[in-house]
Amino acid sequence: MKRAILAAVLAASPALAETHYLAIHVDENDPQVMNMALNNAQNVASYYAEQGDDVVIELVAYGPGLNMLVKDKSPVADRIATMSLEMPNIRFDACGNTHAAMSAKAGHDIELVDEAEIVPSGVVKLMELQKQGYAYVRP
Repeated sequence: MKRAILAAVLAASPALAETHYLAIHVDENDPQVMNMALNNAQNVASYYAEQGDDVVIELVAYGPGLNMLVKDKSPVADRIATMSLEMPNIRFDACGNTHAAMSAKAGHDIELVDEAEIVPSGVVKLMELQKQGYAYVRP
């Protein structure tokens, strides 16, 4: 009798949602690579939403890839803005080392898109995310 009650309770309970973690690495100033990274993020988010699971996504840009997050220069700025509104589970990390070098070379502070958050080092951020169990993708 107890087994029948437990089975009925488990059958009536929704499956427990699992949270997945994904780090996406962009280090190329190439619109195709940038769009592929954004496609990966959208596809993963859609897949897990259909499964009833959650996903947390961090896109880390450094080196030439930081151009993805440079205001008035990014070929994907509009898409980043839209995705940020539609996907509260996505974060755009900008390498502080690369930002400082680009700003020094330009002679002024390089402005980033509003969605970007500066992290001290893009490479270190990726290492930390992987240590925390994030899956790693480089398009």
